[in-house]
Amino acid sequence: MCLAVPGKILEIVDSGEPVIGRTAMVDFQGSRLEASLAMVPEAEVDDWVLVHAGFAMSVLDEKEAKENWDMLKAALGDDVELVGNEPTPKGDEDDQ
Repeated sequence: MCLAVPGKILEIVDSGEPVIGRTAMVDFQGSRLEASLAMVPEAEVDDWVLVHAGFAMSVLDEKEAKENWDMLKAALGDDVELVGNEPTPKGDEDDQ
């Protein structure tokens, strides 16, 4: 199963390298990860993007992003925080 998660772009960096291109620091409800913007060259700071496997796949409006988070919470449960690349139940951070 593939899972894409909505996040808000906080900062964009242009590596100057044609292969790498622009990347963004994306906030996922408090977790921050770097994502490639190769597939969404129109993305800007404060845009919401849907990210899968380190790549922003599409630009969303804030309403769509909230709907996606609500669906993730319904599917995974309210006690799950998305940390890194895998869902982690709250309170289990010390067990890792």
